[in-house]
Amino acid sequence: MKKRLLLVVLLVTGLGLAAFIITRQNQTQTSAGRLASIKEPMAAPQPRSSAAAEPVPAYYETAPSLTGLAKTLPPEQFSGKAREAYQAVRMIPQTIAQMPCYCHCDRSIGHKSLHSCFEDGHATSCATCIDEALLAYKLQKSGLTAPQIRERIIAEFS
Repeated sequence: MKKRLLLVVLLVTGLGLAAFIITRQNQTQTSAGRLASIKEPMAAPQPRSSAAAEPVPAYYETAPSLTGLAKTLPPEQFSGKAREAYQAVRMIPQTIAQMPCYCHCDRSIGHKSLHSCFEDGHATSCATCIDEALLAYKLQKSGLTAPQIRERIIAEFS
């Protein structure tokens, strides 16, 4: 009886996940069409996303002020690569804010840039967020600018 119940729960969960994925794909295609018609004003730094064949997730075009960015969670709360990534974000927050996050959390949970992933616990369980942050940190340390880093992130993760 317990095996049957477990099987039913797994089946229902799988069907729900499949429906969610299909719905998200349809929303992404619809969103891409809407984004193509949006004109963004040239004002203070605002999260930005572009509408290419596969839209680039939201990011800040220019570095927002440090006071305009929310605090990230303390790296000490984590271990391994997650800790390294949270430390990297603490070191270069304005650069990280200028990066899109290719787990597409801008669509699913309203994040404004890669920096948003580290303001809550989202990045702790997301290899994409962690890998992007660590790459951005490494590239900045090698002398690349935020726009150059963003180009590399887009090329590697899109």
